[in-house]
Amino acid sequence: MITKLCGRVRRPRPPAGGPRPGWAGRGIAQLIVMVLVVEVVMAATTVQALFAGPVRHPNGKPSLPVAKPFFPATTRFYTDPHNPAATWVRDHPHDRRAAAIGKRIADEPQAAWLTETNESLVEERTRSLVRTAAAQRRLPVLVPYTIPQRDCQQLSSGGAGDTAAYGRWIEALTRGIGGERAIVILEPDALAHMSCLKRRQQKERFAALSHAARALQRGAPRARVYYDAGNSGWQPARTMADRLRRAGIDRYGDGIAVNVSNFNATADEVRYGLSVIRELRRPRLGVVVDTSRNGAGPTRKHSFCDPPGRKLGRPPTAATGIPGIDAFLWVKQPGQADGCAAGAGMFLPGYAYRLTR
Repeated sequence: MITKLCGRVRRPRPPAGGPRPGWAGRGIAQLIVMVLVVEVVMAATTVQALFAGPVRHPNGKPSLPVAKPFFPATTRFYTDPHNPAATWVRDHPHDRRAAAIGKRIADEPQAAWLTETNESLVEERTRSLVRTAAAQRRLPVLVPYTIPQRDCQQLSSGGAGDTAAYGRWIEALTRGIGGERAIVILEPDALAHMSCLKRRQQKERFAALSHAARALQRGAPRARVYYDAGNSGWQPARTMADRLRRAGIDRYGDGIAVNVSNFNATADEVRYGLSVIRELRRPRLGVVVDTSRNGAGPTRKHSFCDPPGRKLGRPPTAATGIPGIDAFLWVKQPGQADGCAAGAGMFLPGYAYRLTR
């Protein structure tokens, strides 16, 4: 509390005809003055800390300030009624698992993955998503997932044919967003998973991601772009920061996304995400964490492909209570296979149901 002092502090005048204050009275008055002085000093220190920038630790190294969560704690995220779980529940209303899947998964906000390579289709679908969300005063989460040589030809292989085609595709998606609000999770795994690419192809990927973020910044100014940054069990924070920098995050990005489609504990991903931001030395950047399936944490061997025994994580919210952490989101749609139990992206009701238990 900040107390304002006006003029000199006056001792209280004794009642008319009463005894004059002795040592006890003077002691109380002095104590009151001391308390007021301490409050003023504390208030001045707080204000100075808020506006003075980085604080220097005893070892002389300045610590970077951490941004407050960008979104208001009351932000409501968009629930697409056509998400895989919702579609399955509508098609199987009498299945004994339908109630649990409907309540615990289908009704929760989750990201919409945009994988259609046809430019007209992705523009139309994106426009429909963001406008419907705006009408409901909710914030949609969109995941462009069409980078060339996606997933290094492994379980989720696919994507645009080349960098030029990807550029046209991302511009169509940008037109679909237009002036509406959205969160964009830019190309999961694209930076963390580059081992299959030759040096020339890596340069092309950095350029493609930089072009995508620049297009979104200019053509969809109310969208927040979060580059995917892998997870705490994948690349070191310094390596990831270098790749993010080469992909243009310091010029065109608003933050990073971590733990997408993975199972790592939220606390581990918060630490990792903030460590990447520190390596980038861009404290304005925020972090979003995928909590869709991390309720039980990872398996002992950190298996990422349809491991058994996993649980739903914390529901989507912007009320993280952690400086620098903008939101906990369901980026991966719970119930979709990773590519081992079934084809990547296929909805498995049995798997979905076990996540709710």
